Parts: sequence; C-alpha cells; structure tokens
Amino acid sequence: MSTLVTGIGELVTNSGEVSADGLDILTDAAVVVDEGLVAWVGSASAAPAADNLIDVAGRAIIPSFVDSHAHLVFAGDRAAEFAARMAGTPYDGGGIASSVRATRAASDGELRALLATRVAEMRAQGTGTVEIKSGYGLTVEDEARALRIAGEFTSETTFLGAHVVPAEYADRRDEYIALVTGPMLVACAPHAKWIDVFCEPRSPHAFTGDEARAVLTAGRNAGLALRVHGNQLGPGPGVQLAVELSAASIDHCTYLSDADVDALAGSGTVATLLPGVEFSTRSPYPDGRRLLDAGVRIALATDCNPGTCYSSSMPLVIALAVREMHLTPAEALRAATVGAAESLQCKDIGRIAVGKRAHLTVLDAPSHLHLTYRVGVPLARVLDVGEMT
Repeated sequence: MSTLVTGIGELVTNSGEVSADGLDILTDAAVVVDEGLVAWVGSASAAPAADNLIDVAGRAIIPSFVDSHAHLVFAGDRAAEFAARMAGTPYDGGGIASSVRATRAASDGELRALLATRVAEMRAQGTGTVEIKSGYGLTVEDEARALRIAGEFTSETTFLGAHVVPAEYADRRDEYIALVTGPMLVACAPHAKWIDVFCEPRSPHAFTGDEARAVLTAGRNAGLALRVHGNQLGPGPGVQLAVELSAASIDHCTYLSDADVDALAGSGTVATLLPGVEFSTRSPYPDGRRLLDAGVRIALATDCNPGTCYSSSMPLVIALAVREMHLTPAEALRAATVGAAESLQCKDIGRIAVGKRAHLTVLDAPSHLHLTYRVGVPLARVLDVGEMT
C-alpha cells in the first residue's frame, strides 16, 4: 500500500548538493512512500496518486534523526552521581561500575522492557535509527545477552566489552584484555556489527592506546567494523588510532591537537560529537566549528547512558551543538542525520530520496529552524505512515 504525505511546508531532503544555507530544502512538497521506501519526492501539485493520504498541514518534515552512539541496555539509576558532578565532583569513568552491578542483576525480561521504553522515547522525539552498545555486563554471558537483546531493536549493535576494566579484574588488566579479545569476542561477534573501546589513558578505569589497539585489531579480525571512544577526558591517542585503523567513527573528540584535526580531515573517519555529555558533566564542549572549517566530517549523537548523559533527545543535542559548538542550525541538522548515517556507513538513511528508507520525522513547526529556536519543546516525532487522514 502506497502513502502520499502532502501539505509539507518545508521538506529537508539531504538528497544531493547542499544549498547556500547547508541543506536541500523543498517547499510546498510531497513524498510518496511504498513498502517502507521513498518512491517519489517533489512538488505537492505534481504528486501522483497513492492508496493512502497523510496531510501534515504545513508542518516541516526532515529525515529522521540517526543516533549513532547510545548505551541503552542497562539497569539502575545514577541520578545521585549526576547531582554530585553538578556540585563539582569530576568524572573519570568510575561510575560505570554501579551500572554494571545493576545490569548483571537484572533479568532478560527487565532489560528488554527497559530498552523498549528507551527506544520508544527516542522515536517520540524523531529518531529513526539508533546504534546500541553493550558494555554494562563485562562478563562473557552478560555482554552476549546485551547484544542479543539490542539486536531485537536495531541492526546497529556494538560490542563494547572494553568499556571499563571491571572491579574483579582491577589488578589483572592483562587477563581482562585477553578475555575481551578471546572468549568474550567469540561469544559476542555473532550478535554485533561493530566493536568499540573506551580509549582514555587518563582514566584508571578505561584503556590505554596499546590496549585499545589490541581490542580493535582482534575485533577487526573477527569481522567487526571499528568505532572508538576517545579524547574525551583529555588529550590522548584515540583519534590517531582511529584514523590509523580506518575506524568508521571516533566519538567525543573533546580534546584535539592540531595533528588530530589534520589527521581526521585527511581520513574517512567521522568525528562524532556528543554535546549532551558536556552538558551533563560540566566539561568543555568540542569545537565543532574548528572541525568543520578544517574539512572534518562530523556527526551528532546523544550518548544516551545512565551516567554522563541520560537524555535521548536529538533535538537537545542539535540545540547544544548550535549554542555551544558554533554550528549553524543547518550544519547541526545535517550532522544529526546524514552525518550520523555516514558514521554508521549506512547509505539508505539520513536522506529523503527515491530508494532510501522512508524514515520521516515531522516537526510541529513550519521550519527546521524551530529545533533550535524552540529548544526544549517537543516538536519532533517519527511519522507513522499508517496515520491516514
């Protein structure tokens, strides 16, 4: 059954070369969706007939957000940790241990229900695709089950056994690296598309450059594509390692040297910025303007997690990127859609064009500018093409 979506006041397509304001925009537009794919895009006056009709009455439609960095399989609550940070306690990654304890204690059914609620919350705010990491189990069994459950909700699953060194291995780091690159990887690889590592030598809980290299190399040899957490807590080897190993994405990028920026600009690695983390930790924001001006490809994502950013709101991320990282609204929207899709190496999302997946987000506003203009207002939601009028 085909559906004609019409009455679109502003349609952001990201379909080709960007216009002067940074986006491909059609006005008085329409889209035909057929079997989950975009079948036609153009002027409402030229729209072909379809089986069903949705009239959005002058609202804007954009490509659904692509949240390319999220930690959603967890149990427990770390609100007290957030309050402590707001009072001045610095973040060093140690709080992850409390989420590990709660997640290990939760049943499969509890984790599945929590994840379903979080994914629904994201869709209600306009997110069409989400990447979901493991990383709160840190045993062979718990990491594998996290990925199995995540795979029920997305194909973008990431093995993050190298999130932190769990407490029981605090004095046996080499043994934990051997576990992650051996039995844990064997158990998790069938359920994952990606492998990731928290490369932060400044944190006693995370991983050094050499340890991260071992994890990523083992993952690549097992057929997984590479992602990296890096340069969040201070300068470090994460960016250079990601570029050297041709990782799809290096995420955080808060502390970058000129050499890091140059390396990214000359690579195929996307810099994924997570401004909700800086908001939630009182850390300095990455300089998005610097990266764009240098020719670095960037993405925006929530990093939704129980400790450093328990927000699933891509509109908030876009607003923070504009206000604090010096992006224009158009640049921020592209980074949250097609940029994030590129970080996941997905060519059929993040754009509204014939043959792409029909991931459409409707704004209760006439223009994408309202995402930052009306910050905090719930304007965006994924459009269900079954909403016939």
